Parts: sequence; structure tokens; C-alpha cells
Amino acid sequence: MDDTRARVRPYRPGDLADLYRICLLTGDSGQDATSLHQDPQLPGHIFAAPYGLFEPSLAFVAEDGAGVGGYIVGALDTRAFEKRLERDWWPGLRDRYPAPPADLPAGDRTPDQSLAQIIHHPWATPDELVARYPSHLHINLEPRLQANGYGSQLTSTLIAALRDRGSRGIHLYVTLANRRAAGFYRRFGFTELPAAGFRLFAMDLR
Repeated sequence: MDDTRARVRPYRPGDLADLYRICLLTGDSGQDATSLHQDPQLPGHIFAAPYGLFEPSLAFVAEDGAGVGGYIVGALDTRAFEKRLERDWWPGLRDRYPAPPADLPAGDRTPDQSLAQIIHHPWATPDELVARYPSHLHINLEPRLQANGYGSQLTSTLIAALRDRGSRGIHLYVTLANRRAAGFYRRFGFTELPAAGFRLFAMDLR
């Protein structure tokens, strides 16, 4: 492999540790979140690992001579994926990570407590969103692979896979602080939809 270039390839089970690692290194609105979490696996438990485990055919990585430095993961049917997590993923994590105290204000939670809250009370995507955009994605790249076209390659690869499987639309969320990511999605052709507390992007695939 040319050490100066990366290639996009399908996810393999041996890449799971890389999903966890990259998710942590980009978990603070695209920046390194290592210092924020006492448990470095928590971000990956929510935003990366279950996709590699439950929808590996919709997971792709960017790999160069230094190893896997980026990934994109997706779910074909968001509602079905949420049900799968409720059945096969969240229960085990709830045993490991207690919910934050009910009387603790959201603004006073630690980063780990905020993620534990998601584990105990996962987000349910609105019906009107999944009706038109049933699929969703997460993508993260380490700094060495950013601004080199790999984000576009990964996104194009996933979109092609979703179209092949009949998806009619895809959506994703971006934190308000992650302006770089928001700019990328606009340039790629996603449409920003009205949302409160975060940015919401979507694309028709038919």
C-alpha cells in the first residue's frame, strides 16, 4: 500500500477496535474527546460499534499505511435498527453503566453521564423524518485523512450501497459546534432541515 494515500474498503470484524478509537478521537464535535471521558469506550458504544456489529455491510473504512484512520457507518432502516439496539445492545450496556441521578440537571452531568443517559433513554427518530429519509449515517476521520477527499469517498460509497439496497433517503445529525462537518454536508449536496439544538441534514436517494 502507498503510505501516502488511503483506500476505502469494506469494514471487517477486526476493525472494531478502530471504530472505538476513532470515535473517541473525534468525539468532541470532531475534536479529540479523550480528556472528556473516564471510560474511553463510551462514545463508540453509542455512535460506532453497533453499526459494525449489526450492519457491517453498510460500514466502510479508510486505511493508509498508518492503519485505519476513518470510517463511515450506516443503518438502512433507522426504525428497525433502533429496535435491534433495544433488544440486543442497550440492555447489556445498561447493566454496566448506571443512569445518572434523575434529579441531576442535564447541564450538570459529566460527559460520561450524558452518554449513559443516551444508553438508558435512546433517541427515537421522529416518524416524519424516517418516513422520507429512513436511513442514517455516522462518519469520522482522523486529522491526517481530513481535507483529502476521503470523507467524500466514504460518503459516496455508503450512499451507493444504500441505493443498491433500495433506500429512498438518508439523514444525519451534526452538533451546532461542528461547523466544519456542517460545511462538508452542504458541499456534498445534503439539505439542511429545520431542527432545534442540533443541525439536521438529509438527502433523497431516488
